[in-house]
Amino acid sequence: MQKNRKGSQPGFHMIYVELPDTHRVRNLSFYLAMEEYVARRLDEKDYFFMWQVEPSVIFGRNQQMEQEVNVDYCRQHHIKMYRRKSGGGCVYADEDNLMLSYVTANEQVGFAFNTFVNMLLLVLRKLGIQAAGTTHNDIMIGDRKISGTASYHLPGRNIVHSTFLYDTNMEHMLKAITPSKEKLESKGIQSVRQRITLLKDYTKLSLDEVKRLIRETLCEDSRVLTPEEVTEIERLEQQYLQQEFIHLL
Repeated sequence: MQKNRKGSQPGFHMIYVELPDTHRVRNLSFYLAMEEYVARRLDEKDYFFMWQVEPSVIFGRNQQMEQEVNVDYCRQHHIKMYRRKSGGGCVYADEDNLMLSYVTANEQVGFAFNTFVNMLLLVLRKLGIQAAGTTHNDIMIGDRKISGTASYHLPGRNIVHSTFLYDTNMEHMLKAITPSKEKLESKGIQSVRQRITLLKDYTKLSLDEVKRLIRETLCEDSRVLTPEEVTEIERLEQQYLQQEFIHLL
């Protein structure tokens, strides 16, 4: 295990999980399986990792894909579609924004959410950005959302994951997800851009520099997965790719 103690903060003693092939582009389903593998197979410590994906939408465990996703648009623009095991709404992700994963041995969901949100607020304070958490576990800069979170529970573990908007393809974000009729009538689709914000508008740091700051702030050690462990994750990933799981058949 490699040490990385220079930037970690008191109270945050997480281990950063790394892949041996860091430059390989993987599907979003792999990282969902990676969260689950870490939660089920690694020892009872707190773990964290960040990931980026090609354009994808990810919807909650109880959502009907056709009601939440503009399937035709996604197919036309090669945007991949996945279901996760946590609840919450449908989100768009691409290579210009971060996805964050936190696996904790603390079984209290509220505490896990609160810890995770406070970690991100600390990072934003280090960037000189004033932000606040909400009762829905979102993170807001002023009245605009920069991060949303969701979680699910496994025996002895909680998994909390979130989007962290550095930048994104706004057209894809607006058109890949189908808002409800009520949202369209009450606010209009263009108001989506008015309700979210991008981190790049508040900092001169590049995305890679932000990633380095996050890791140095929150993690004190690192754990590189073995090729054998990656193979196990790839096996676990297959359940996320089954049509029965994606379409709730």
